[in-house]
Amino acid sequence: MIIGMHCHPIFGSYMALRVKFSTYKQRIPQTSKFFENPLGITVRYKMSKNICFIDGLEGILKYRDIDINQLVDLPYDAVSYLLILGDLPGDQELAEYSACLHGEREVNREVIDVIHMCNFNIDSIEALRTIVSFISQFDPDINDSSPEGNMRKAIRLIAKIPTIVATYYRIANGKEPVPPDPSLSHGANFLYMLRGKKPSQLEAEIMEKDFILSAEHELNASTFSSRVTASTLSDLYSAVISGLCTLKGPLHGGARAEVTAMIEEIAYPENAESYVLDKLSKKEKIMGFGHRVYKTYDPRGTIFKQLAKQLAEAKGDMHWYNIAEVVENTVIRELVEKKGKPIYPNVDFYSGVIYKYMDIPPQLATSIFAIGRVSGWIAHCFDQYEKKKVIRPRAFMLDEC
Repeated sequence: MIIGMHCHPIFGSYMALRVKFSTYKQRIPQTSKFFENPLGITVRYKMSKNICFIDGLEGILKYRDIDINQLVDLPYDAVSYLLILGDLPGDQELAEYSACLHGEREVNREVIDVIHMCNFNIDSIEALRTIVSFISQFDPDINDSSPEGNMRKAIRLIAKIPTIVATYYRIANGKEPVPPDPSLSHGANFLYMLRGKKPSQLEAEIMEKDFILSAEHELNASTFSSRVTASTLSDLYSAVISGLCTLKGPLHGGARAEVTAMIEEIAYPENAESYVLDKLSKKEKIMGFGHRVYKTYDPRGTIFKQLAKQLAEAKGDMHWYNIAEVVENTVIRELVEKKGKPIYPNVDFYSGVIYKYMDIPPQLATSIFAIGRVSGWIAHCFDQYEKKKVIRPRAFMLDEC
């Protein structure tokens, strides 16, 4: 058996989580959500109201009715617990949940052997989906769809995905894998496994916040994909793999790496304004700007900007931040102020700047996003499992496509 359960003894058989999981749905009001795309297709879908709330006009984002600005300073484990189980954990609950997560971080030799067989010239998310599929067949709970069985699978997925991403990167670059450190937080442990040395406190905190800010965002493409798979009552691994496959698409994931490439291409702050003006004159997109939902500043982007500035100041190097700030100011002036277009920095813009400062390889950007987002996918899957109804949209034929 490749995957074992290394749960903290006081957590027993996840009974506390099972009780919460089986009851919290009864307390959640329901709401209808409407989504439109440029082709005129309207999707009406009913989901639990408070998994996530977005006000795109006011720039508000909440997980389980708690504003993202209040959550960003918490441990990722606490936010993961909140999303999946509906309430913030108390100290004892958090200690038990974290102990289970930290105890499930390791991957076995067979997983490492499969990683050695992967193609190292592809985006890491392609390897990630392959390894998640591989480990699923050895999960002792793969055919257990009970709340406690699903919770155990959720724990393993959240815990092991960072290890898979870091291990793939190190092997791809001719380095030995670094075993996880159960004493470190989610963010600090990932950076430790990636680099082979413990990160600074600031970098660890920023990585933790990155995972939190990436954890959930309503019915985006990958989340909806996961829900569709879960609606068939397929297993949790399959639903998460659906999310990974959808996230791989360049119209959904990948913008952070493109932001990093853009600021490297600009090279100097004095080049930034002319770069933007040239792009706009050709009607080309500026990476990291605009959002389908937000018509003002993305609240996650605002937090990332603060973190990018803090990191730049701590490193004594404002170079990349200054480039980004000129790009932002130019886009706002030309598109928002002059043309009235609501195109503001989104979650990817300043996070891409942060990745540049932290030397995070561009090919890992989408996989790192998935590390944070998996808790949100799981929360939606659990919500969907409760419905026991397959998602089956009807098609409306259009004369022009």
